[in-house]
Amino acid sequence: MPRLKPQNRKMLIGERRKLVVDAVNKHGRVIVGELAALLNISEITIRKDLAYLQTKGLIQRTHGGAIPLQQGALADPTLTEKEKLHHREKERIAAAAARMVKEGDCIILDSGTTTTAIARALRGCKGLTVITNALNIAAELADTDFEVILTGGTLRRNSVSLVGPYAEETLREMHADIFFLGVDGFDLHAGVSTPNVLESRVGRAMAAAARQVVAVCDSSKLGRRSLALVVPIDKVHTVITDKDAQASDVATLRDAGLAVQLV
Repeated sequence: MPRLKPQNRKMLIGERRKLVVDAVNKHGRVIVGELAALLNISEITIRKDLAYLQTKGLIQRTHGGAIPLQQGALADPTLTEKEKLHHREKERIAAAAARMVKEGDCIILDSGTTTTAIARALRGCKGLTVITNALNIAAELADTDFEVILTGGTLRRNSVSLVGPYAEETLREMHADIFFLGVDGFDLHAGVSTPNVLESRVGRAMAAAARQVVAVCDSSKLGRRSLALVVPIDKVHTVITDKDAQASDVATLRDAGLAVQLV
């Protein structure tokens, strides 16, 4: 939940609704009960605000709260658009992910801004082998001493990644220690999903090639579901997310047997 300051003064309706929209867009998710407490109004009023804002095309309502419009099941923002969101959280997640890697490991990085941050955090390591389908990640690591293996495949411009049967076939011949899986949506019961079917198939092949699957995502991704399932929750071993994750979400993941790191 966003770190909003509790409001002690009575706010104008338009002022309050603008604050809600700003919080949704900045933090990726808002919860009805917590907004009501922070704004010192009833949950009924907050729900009316969210309903109004949805009719105006400013947010998307979800069960218990709201998310930005771009975060629907079919939303597929570009890397440039994703780079603007949750930058500090991604850097902390990347640092924690890098601490899991040992010299001589073989790791897999799929496409995305959080996995790109991991690539940058790994630059100080030695003797790694990195398998990726992301052209920008390969370029990021081009001047290291790492063995960098590109999967091959068809370029998907939105994510600057390689997808399709060539990528999947390459991954079937690979074996890795850790797969760092970037997340568009992490349904707490169904698993990890992405808005693109071809990306989901490559991600599934990456998971099958690794001994350990580590989902890396800021807390706004928890509880969301995108179009195409990548892997069910029982295929994920560890989740690294930020400290704004809801306690109930963390408890659900841990009850499912996943290790959860909050950074």
